[in-house]
Amino acid sequence: MNTWTGRAASLEDWLGYIKTDEELMANVTHWRTIPSRPAVSVPLPEDLHPIWKEGLRLRGVTELYAHQADAFRAARRGDHVVAVTPTASGKTLCYNLPVMQSLLENDEGRALYLFPTKALAQDQVAELQAVADLMGVDIKTHTYDGDTPPTVRTAIRNAGHIVVTNPDMLHSAILPHHTKWVKLFENIKYIVIDEVHAYRGVFGSHVANVIRRLKRICRFYGSEPQFICASATIDNPREHAERLIGERVTLIDNNGAPMGEKHIIFYNPPVVNRQLGIRRSSVLETRRLAALLLKQGVQTIVFARSRVRVELLLTYLQELVKDKLGDKSIRGYRGGYLPKLRREIERGLRSGEIRGVVSTNALELGIDIGQLQACVLNGYPGTIASTWQQSGRAGRRQESSVTFMVASSNPLDQYMIQNPDFFFNRPPERALIHPDNLLILIDHVKCAAYELPFKRGDTFGGEKLEDMMEFLVEERVLHYANDRWFWMEQSFPAHNISLRSAAQENFVIIDMTTSDHRVLGEVDRFSAPTLIHEEAIYIHEGVQFQVEKLDYPEKKAYVREIDVEYYTDANLAVELKVLHVDKETTSGELLRQYGEVTVNAKATIFKKIRLGTHENIGSGPIHLPEEELHTSSYWFSFSDEAAATRSKNEMQFALLGIANVLVHIAPLYLMCDPFDIRVVPQVKAIHSQKPTIYFYDRYPGGIGLSERLYDVHDELIKRARTLITSCSCMSGCPACVGPIEEVGLLGKEQALALLKEAGAGA
Repeated sequence: MNTWTGRAASLEDWLGYIKTDEELMANVTHWRTIPSRPAVSVPLPEDLHPIWKEGLRLRGVTELYAHQADAFRAARRGDHVVAVTPTASGKTLCYNLPVMQSLLENDEGRALYLFPTKALAQDQVAELQAVADLMGVDIKTHTYDGDTPPTVRTAIRNAGHIVVTNPDMLHSAILPHHTKWVKLFENIKYIVIDEVHAYRGVFGSHVANVIRRLKRICRFYGSEPQFICASATIDNPREHAERLIGERVTLIDNNGAPMGEKHIIFYNPPVVNRQLGIRRSSVLETRRLAALLLKQGVQTIVFARSRVRVELLLTYLQELVKDKLGDKSIRGYRGGYLPKLRREIERGLRSGEIRGVVSTNALELGIDIGQLQACVLNGYPGTIASTWQQSGRAGRRQESSVTFMVASSNPLDQYMIQNPDFFFNRPPERALIHPDNLLILIDHVKCAAYELPFKRGDTFGGEKLEDMMEFLVEERVLHYANDRWFWMEQSFPAHNISLRSAAQENFVIIDMTTSDHRVLGEVDRFSAPTLIHEEAIYIHEGVQFQVEKLDYPEKKAYVREIDVEYYTDANLAVELKVLHVDKETTSGELLRQYGEVTVNAKATIFKKIRLGTHENIGSGPIHLPEEELHTSSYWFSFSDEAAATRSKNEMQFALLGIANVLVHIAPLYLMCDPFDIRVVPQVKAIHSQKPTIYFYDRYPGGIGLSERLYDVHDELIKRARTLITSCSCMSGCPACVGPIEEVGLLGKEQALALLKEAGAGA
């Protein structure tokens, strides 16, 4: 390898040097240069309040980007708005402009800001307060979250012009106590929802119902607020925002912000064992690239997908560059850090004092850390949208930047790294929610009934309520009198309803590492057997814990912090029965269908899998009862002829190989965690007796994931076939159909033959 001596005069010089390094360039599968783009600016609007105009001028804002001006005009017309532009393009002004304008025109006005994380909320409060102070106006902005002291809460309820909170607090602390918030709800003009793309899946479906309750309470107090939403780039921003807020919205996506030249480099670690398909560790290659950048004074952010990897990379990098840059120049950043430490790191990045940071996706959202010059991604972040978000953290508006995406052996990483056109030419994923999932809906109908009685003829998100009301009366939750339904239980329901799961019988996870036995979090009932069985490694905010005891009847898991080089993965024995077929069509020789299923799942054994190499290093039994799940599913079946020409074992290995590939690449089409969707191959399906592969939503009632996969079936199968064909291993490996010990010596060949025979993905 060439030795680069002397500090790089610029990032361009450093990139020029990289191109001459043959050893390094041998691992680069694609290098895309996106040209710089100038700003598209317009003068400040003439009708902008003079005090606001002066405040902006003092902040250095003398013009607006085109999208900011369009968002301001749309909001002033009374439209609901969703602004969709890349990271660091000034989305904040899209909502702050109309909100501040309205508060300067009417001192009694109010606004509610919703952010998915506390860090974002605190950033926003600091920014708004700084602007108000500069203008010399008394506009009070306050954060209302779990850390807000009780004395301050009263002041916020009575006098806060802008209340900044998160969906969980709105759901459990504001809406159930709306009578204490009369001033807010009577005068609310704007509701701002930032990072709209974060509200998807189960969480997004819950939040849509929280917003239905919020609108219902606003109507009760005589207000009709406007919604202003902001989002990172997704495939369906208007549709997603409309489903989330239940209103027609105006889409603003004409990004006017400038952008420096961007280099996106796909980097695949070298193969060290071709037979087994094992590549050099992505962590070690990430370390190598980040160290090269940091040693040349290039301010760099490294993203890793877990806390373990963040801490590992941080240790490596601090050791490598301490002689040159000093210990404190490279810092870690993740959810488990205390707020004070996170603020200190953010300030150090903005000032340039900190030269490098290693982070989980906690820094993916719009926290102000300035603009760095380089970004190294340890593994594909999981979605195209997240990749662009993380990459957008590098690149001052007028300067060049570089992003390295370092692939792991995961099939999804390998597909992305070897098919760059898929990444660059495809829009980001669709955000999917299903607010009318019956289990989620009924929970929020209970919350809404507690907040205000329902009267006959009322709707909730377009759903007629009479049947649901009668059911809740029978359950003795509601009382019916004078054409109204009243809440009659002692406790208020929001307290027991988590926005993060569809079923409310959650298992509580208790940390016994220290004497205070704190509650770490919750796991839904259907995930418990695979995630928190005894001896499982449970990861919370990136920290590893081992489950020492699972009290199944009491729904409590007792865990202790541990530091091990492996994670656990449980095997589920799944019996799946089709209840109803809603859609079906034929693709080649395959029959694909979508409908309702019941899944009876029993965890049987767990495997210990080494971090980095994915080697199986041990296993153990799981002794837990069976769980039943009623959900939606998509499945496709092979012909009787395909079954007749293969032994049961050969068919089992072929189906398993195809399923292993599909479950990893399905998230290409879904903004979801791979655990949100499950795959089940059956050599002889119960309902049709044919070889079949099922995908099902791992949430009661389904949240739209399997239906989306049904719609993109042909493309999904084509991608699977391409990935298997292009993998350089001999007989199957973790980057395609799975390791040989799972699918046998001929697993790769059999999976490919079965797909070709069915004419699938041709």
